[in-house]
Parts: sequence; structure tokens; C-alpha cells
Amino acid sequence: MESRGLVLVAEDDAAIAELVTLYLRRDGFGVRVESDGRAALAAARQVKPVAVILDIGLPLMDGIEVCRALRAEGDWTPVLFVTARDDEVDRVLGLELGADDYVTKPFSPRELVARVRTVLRRANGPGAAEVLQAGGTRLDLGARRVWTEAGEVALTSTEFDLLAYLMRRPGQVFERAQLLSAVWGYSAAAGTRTVDVHVAQLRAKLGAFSPIRTVRGVGYSAERQ
Repeated sequence: MESRGLVLVAEDDAAIAELVTLYLRRDGFGVRVESDGRAALAAARQVKPVAVILDIGLPLMDGIEVCRALRAEGDWTPVLFVTARDDEVDRVLGLELGADDYVTKPFSPRELVARVRTVLRRANGPGAAEVLQAGGTRLDLGARRVWTEAGEVALTSTEFDLLAYLMRRPGQVFERAQLLSAVWGYSAAAGTRTVDVHVAQLRAKLGAFSPIRTVRGVGYSAERQ
């Protein structure tokens, strides 16, 4: 089987790391495992993985700090966090952190691998040669780049696809479950809280130029140009 690329797994629980490695390799990925945050950051810089799976509770340097360091260096490799509690989600996917997705322990390794494939498909999939504009924000689908009147804005692959989905359908209101299914590929049973967090991330990055509007009691829409 041709390799899908190398995934960096940063996990200090050896049993979990072994299980995740097994499922990733079954799916055709190469795997590099590190058990502490400093080693994970060094490995990410060295091997340039296609995706990073980061446990939050890493020794020496936690997963949040590893992700923050990568983003500060301009490295937007897809990052999936592994978190121990649901109530960590807001902190894990903090407004300026730039995570693409997360799973909560205990998790299905099969689901984790599926989420890795999903973020890679979003990050690497071909885009149409189309430019969308609304609310002071311009989005180039082909180049996967976004600008506001204040300059270019760096988005994760998930943030980009959520924004693109809304901007391609201006004025249409989507429930959170609809967005979760369309953008993430998950059922509503997976929880719609991540939609709210990613919308908050987008608004923080786009500032006053954000085209996203909240429709109280329903969901979200993008304003018309």
C-alpha cells in the first residue's frame, strides 16, 4: 500500500500510542511517536508530518504549547488534539490556537484515523478557481487563501472550509448539525459545540470584516456581498 504520508503522534501513554500507531499504519500512514512535548515539537520541525495528533497532557511541554509554537512559526500542518475532558474543548480550540479537530478520551482509534483522513482531504483537496467576497473578506477557493481589508489571514484547513461553505451560500441559514455534517463529515451525535468554537475562531481572526452572522435559535449564515 502506498503511504499516505507521515503522522506525528505525541502521546505519553504507551498503550494508547501503540494502538493509534497500529490503526494509522493499517490505513497506510507512516507514524512517528514522541512521548513529550519538546520532542514532539522538534520532530514536527524535522520530519514535516502531514498531520499531528497531540495529546493535551504531555510532559515537559503540553500539547497546547506545542501547537502554539508551530502556528507562531507559520506551520499550519493539520493538528488534532486528544483531550481528557469535554470541558477542555474551549481551551483546546482556543481562539488563536489553530487546532483543526479534537477527540475526547476514551476514543475509537478507527474514528481518530477517519478524522485524520478528513482534515487531510480538506487541506489537500483541489479547490475550484473561484473567488468569493463578502463583509470585507475575500476568499480564494483555488489558492485556499483568505484576505480582509486589513491583510491576509492565516486559517486552518477546517476554518477555511467552514468559511467557504457559508460564503458559497450567502444568506442561507444553517443549523449547527448541518454544518457539522457538511464540513466535518460527522453526525450530530458527535456534538455540535465544535461548530460554535470554530465560528468564534473565525470571527476573532477576521475581526470586523467577518461575514458570519448568528441567527439566534437557529445557527449561522454568511451575509451577501
